[in-house]
Amino acid sequence: MYATSYHRPSSVEDAARLLSGSEDAKYLAGGQTLIATMKQRLAEPSDLVDLRHVDSMKGIKVEGRRVTIGAATTHAEVAASAELRAACPAICDLASLIGDPHVRHMGTIGGSLANNDPAADYPAAVLGLGATLVTNQRQIAADDFFEGLFDTALEEGEIITAITFEAPDKAGYAKFANPASRFAMTGVFVAKAGGNVRVAVTGAGSEGVFRVSEMEAALSSQWSADVLSSISVDPSNLMADMHASAEYRANLIKVMARRAVMAA
Repeated sequence: MYATSYHRPSSVEDAARLLSGSEDAKYLAGGQTLIATMKQRLAEPSDLVDLRHVDSMKGIKVEGRRVTIGAATTHAEVAASAELRAACPAICDLASLIGDPHVRHMGTIGGSLANNDPAADYPAAVLGLGATLVTNQRQIAADDFFEGLFDTALEEGEIITAITFEAPDKAGYAKFANPASRFAMTGVFVAKAGGNVRVAVTGAGSEGVFRVSEMEAALSSQWSADVLSSISVDPSNLMADMHASAEYRANLIKVMARRAVMAA
């Protein structure tokens, strides 16, 4: 590590001001990626602006079918929320599968989404639910937010303050986890709201999280894991690494999608 200045703002406005007034500041959410890269000297911010103590960015609110999760809410809090589980148990289950207890008690949903790791779990949930990401400047639909590996629609200095969505009629998540990191080698989130079905995949795409239109159409016609058996997944745009080939991930998408539907 090296010398850096630490700031602990109490409001979103203070956080934005601190970032703009510093030479090379970075927002610190849960720090699960940033602190590790700093230790490796792959990132050297002059200042850290800690968002975890901004009260307006914390907490979970369910009003009818409308769900709002503060961006500074930890994975452990999402997993343990009885109110959220009553509205959308799938996102609670997803949060409970992230990393280990230390990661879940430090990492935040906003930090995960802003980082947009291609193997992270939350991008699949947010895209699968058709959620909206609320920032200190605007609202961004999930379909417009993810722009590639570690890349999002966020502008310089923009802060995710909350995530909102309508609770689906049914939803499920299943992932094939790396046994060491617990990151998704392939994870699939499915959600059904009325006649609309969304299927989002993480951990497999060469450009990050993506939707599978063929599966969405099949499940819209018949909500059953069996209808996915005949669908072929093209491996040409999937990741291949030491853990799994693109073809293996293509098969995992079908297997995880079936399990997600059954979980829902």
